[in-house]
Amino acid sequence: MSGLPRSPVAMTQLLLLIVALLVLGHVPPGRSEFKRCWKGQGACRTYCTRQETYMHLCPDGSLCCLPYGLKAPAAPKPESV
Repeated sequence: MSGLPRSPVAMTQLLLLIVALLVLGHVPPGRSEFKRCWKGQGACRTYCTRQETYMHLCPDGSLCCLPYGLKAPAAPKPESV
């Protein structure tokens, strides 16, 4: 006797489990599919999330999205005479 199930229902479930594990093995981990921008603090995306703001365009034309907690560096003040 082998350890494999012999009923058609159990074989179908085993096959579905194997297919699901193979498919999940090819899904990239979270956030790795986004290019980084703004010195690694932002992410290049098509749309920013509710917790992010748009700063500038990435080289590929997508938006550079930064979390609201990060502030852009202050622009230098013009010197008055």
